[in-house]
Amino acid sequence: MRRLRNVKIVATLGPASSDYDTIRALFEAGADVFRLNMSHGDHADIRARHEIIRKVERDTGRPIAILADLQGPKLRVGVFKNGEEELAEGQKFRLDLDKAEGDNTRVCLPHHEIFDALEPGATLLVNDGKIRLKVDECGRDFANCTVIAGGTISNRKGVNVPDVVLPLAALSDKDRKDLEFACQLGVDWLALSFVQRAADVEEGRALVAGRAAIMSKIEKPAAIKSFDSILAASDGIMVARGDLGVELPVQNVPPLQKRMVRACRAAAKPVIVATQMLESMIDSPMPTRAEVSDVATAIYEGADAVMLSAESAAGNYPVEAVTTMSNVAVEVESDSIYREVIEASRAGRKETIADAIVSAAREIAETTDIKAICCFSESGTTALLTARERPRVPIVALTSRVGTARRLALSWGMHCVMTGEVERFKMAVVNAARAARTEGFATEKDFIVVTAGIPFNQPGSTNILRVAPCEERLIFSTDPE
Repeated sequence: MRRLRNVKIVATLGPASSDYDTIRALFEAGADVFRLNMSHGDHADIRARHEIIRKVERDTGRPIAILADLQGPKLRVGVFKNGEEELAEGQKFRLDLDKAEGDNTRVCLPHHEIFDALEPGATLLVNDGKIRLKVDECGRDFANCTVIAGGTISNRKGVNVPDVVLPLAALSDKDRKDLEFACQLGVDWLALSFVQRAADVEEGRALVAGRAAIMSKIEKPAAIKSFDSILAASDGIMVARGDLGVELPVQNVPPLQKRMVRACRAAAKPVIVATQMLESMIDSPMPTRAEVSDVATAIYEGADAVMLSAESAAGNYPVEAVTTMSNVAVEVESDSIYREVIEASRAGRKETIADAIVSAAREIAETTDIKAICCFSESGTTALLTARERPRVPIVALTSRVGTARRLALSWGMHCVMTGEVERFKMAVVNAARAARTEGFATEKDFIVVTAGIPFNQPGSTNILRVAPCEERLIFSTDPE
């Protein structure tokens, strides 16, 4: 099944999309990656969805990526005697460690780590930022605040602390259990929530122990400040705009999104733009014009993937949401301005032999009548470098490792094909030509570019490029070796 677009679509599974027929329909509509949200559903639910995805993969013959998204620490206030209270602008309100039920003057905040990090003048956000509190004075077990923006505060609403780096690990006890469970299932990507520093990523990587690729969710101001080091420590990035828009002024999010997408592309690491992309399609079969524009903007920026959350997990129109996103992508990528933007933002880095090879492959493909760039990639590095170039012709990634094929399904423009291990470059060219013909990218009369590393099966050794015919008779006649 060949996609008619390069950007990938991530669809979150949930109550609205838990059976085989729906998940198969989501894939056929355009979903390339399925997200398992560890915040919702128990391990039995997650296991069942994982098994269905793998069955769809077997039935369709296409590698599918599975992303497990860890919940991360959840900071919440306690409970109120009356269930909720109204806070007025300018009134005083206290947060403390007292577990007694709250009222209009105070409530428990059962997280001593917050009090350890707070300083006078800091801001606390409650209920997705609808209530804003400014800290007047604080200690190890309390914070006396002034209400800057009032409203209804109720039981166990979430708390955000945008001004400080909290002394909290990105992985809670629940996350550690979920991480091990997801890795044993065999997910391809693991998304870490509440990342504040590169050390959080390194902690997760040590626990994953190579069983999945690590995706860092950028959702806190502290992560923005440490973005370069977080990117270096990660295999991919998710721009989680929902939480960013709570903890930062909303007008700051679009330029940050653009910078992060561009930085990820320069580093040859996939980036997902996520949160509220087609939010109205939870209840409506049609998106708003603003939502369509939002999706289009992420695609114009060069994101590897765009993501659906509640739209596909709990909405009334999950398949329609994927179809809409795919249609927007096809339309945007057919626009001449799209190519202008993508090519103007291409990084000029050629620091290694592999960089030079993939750059040359793109230039040759775009200046001659080449139908596809076929790259042999055991670890995925060569394929990711090729995707960084954003070539005008399709990328066919050939690998003997199913895990690599699945992980690459998240990356821009990647059409992954499983192939047997090869020991000679001539057979690599033959396999590439067969794949290009079988997958509908070329005919026997066409030519392809093939890149690989000699010796084979050594990750990161890309050092050879060949323009090859797709007819096997010509391959053998022009290359007696």
